[in-house]
Amino acid sequence: MKESTKKEIYSWVKSIAFAFILVFICRQFLFLPSTVLGASMFPTFEDHDRVVVSKISEIQRFDVIVFDAPDSDEYYIKRVIGLPGDSIEVKDDVLYINGDVYEEPYLEENKKQTLQKRLTYDFTLDELTGESTVPQNSLFVMGDNRAKSTDSREFGFISEDSIIGEVRFRFYPIKAIGIPK
Repeated sequence: MKESTKKEIYSWVKSIAFAFILVFICRQFLFLPSTVLGASMFPTFEDHDRVVVSKISEIQRFDVIVFDAPDSDEYYIKRVIGLPGDSIEVKDDVLYINGDVYEEPYLEENKKQTLQKRLTYDFTLDELTGESTVPQNSLFVMGDNRAKSTDSREFGFISEDSIIGEVRFRFYPIKAIGIPK
């Protein structure tokens, strides 16, 4: 084999190896592609939407996150409702956090489509979990499609250690590409 051919092959192998290492580092520490499964986040996300999850985001109230499901070997995508120290109550379809009313504009489309009187049944955190506030290193999460979501109302708090990251971008389907609201 000619020396120039060997150099060309070596150059390609180095480039490909560098690309694989770069992809590995990005997936391990920075971001990860993920697929939405199910209807629990409709209409914000639909079944089989593809999203990019940031592993370095600081999680805040109302962020949409991906985490290890506490009741299966899957990932769940839900909205953060309660942070550590928060008390949570829903009464007459109104969310109260620490006694203050919070608007939930991401529920409006589902409220229009439902035949039920209320989208979210009444509850207090104490009734669901036996705790008056969200414990340290935990979060309370709910899906946007409250009638079809398995969330903290069923499985309780999630550990902050179970969080994969925050959903930052949708890249499929093409018609819905962009930063989710």
